[in-house]
Amino acid sequence: MTKNNFLKNYGSSLILLSGLVVGCLLGVIFGPKIQIVKPLGDIFLNLLFIAVVPLIFFTIANSIANIESKETKMGKLFLVTIFVFILTVVIAAILTTIGVFLFPIPQPAIPLQKVNTEEVSNLGDQITSMLTVDNFYKLLSKGNMLALMIFSALMGFAIRKSGEKGQAFKAFIQSGNEVMTQFLGLIMKIAPFGLGAYMATQISTLGPQMFGIYGHALAIYHGVGIIYMLVFFSLYAFIWGGRKMIRIYWKNNIIPTITAVGTCSSIASIPINLEAAEKMGISPFIRNIVITLGGVLHKEGSSISSIIKIATVFAVLHKPYTGMDTITSAILITIIVSMVEGGVPNGGYLGEILFISVYKLPAETLTVAMAIGTLVDPFATILNVTGDTASGMLISRIMDGKRKYTDKELAN
Repeated sequence: MTKNNFLKNYGSSLILLSGLVVGCLLGVIFGPKIQIVKPLGDIFLNLLFIAVVPLIFFTIANSIANIESKETKMGKLFLVTIFVFILTVVIAAILTTIGVFLFPIPQPAIPLQKVNTEEVSNLGDQITSMLTVDNFYKLLSKGNMLALMIFSALMGFAIRKSGEKGQAFKAFIQSGNEVMTQFLGLIMKIAPFGLGAYMATQISTLGPQMFGIYGHALAIYHGVGIIYMLVFFSLYAFIWGGRKMIRIYWKNNIIPTITAVGTCSSIASIPINLEAAEKMGISPFIRNIVITLGGVLHKEGSSISSIIKIATVFAVLHKPYTGMDTITSAILITIIVSMVEGGVPNGGYLGEILFISVYKLPAETLTVAMAIGTLVDPFATILNVTGDTASGMLISRIMDGKRKYTDKELAN
């Protein structure tokens, strides 16, 4: 990978990391005096929050409104693909939850901010409040993002059903999507300064112990990620084609892994992943649909990071990450984040805003989640990319049955 390509693929992440590192250093050096820069972080987060609502609406409505007719007739393959995508994301989330319980993320001596730790409702009420609102104007609040996503999706389907009469509104949605994408791009240019300011104030408040918390979270992420990749991807291969398929899978997984590291993009890795899927024996009908959709909708690496982010934010707030209601809602959020973020510009950051809004957490915790997301991004991309071919094998098992080998393959 050339220097220019490296900077192109990782430049934004490196700039953001530089801002976080500078913020850490300033927090250590100046201590409480650095609180003077907190308004800079507040300005960035406020801009980000006001962009979220219209961006989510325009992006989701536009995506659904512009689905090609043939894509709506995938039938059994489409349903099986979505089922497997959700199943694998849930498995990754459950494995990460187990990892968090076995190796709890340490809490700082004092919480980042006081929060209410009392349970205010049961799971049913929480799901109802997460998915719906009782007045339209409440959709305009960042605290009701899941309800907004559902509304936006329904709006997209309504545009499709409106046919020619809905073309003017469809054009408005397309235009709004482009405008909000550019608007978010402008806001993200000040992200290193805003997040750096928040990081400085956090370090000045909680001290260097935050480094240990981040290190612990990263260790769990990479530990769980490696176990999931080696054990479960091999299991998926075995389910389709036995022990021989495990060897075939890993043999053809090297180049997609290198490509994922080099591009740091699931979508950019789709062409290489299609070639790998062909060499693995996945049929053209299945691989062309699964790998293409997977580049956007299937993010097992993001599933693992979502649980880690939630658990870490809970830790710095001294909020217990326990109870079936909390864990179930975390997994539901993870499913949505993993499947939505690929179709939304800077979707990882919007996913972090989503769980913060659902749990009614302080805005300051967004910095913690974004820092973790940036640090795990390279390995997350590897999991996202290689997980698509692994899911393709499971889908092949359901659609076509057991893997059939040629005489040449049996001889090797």
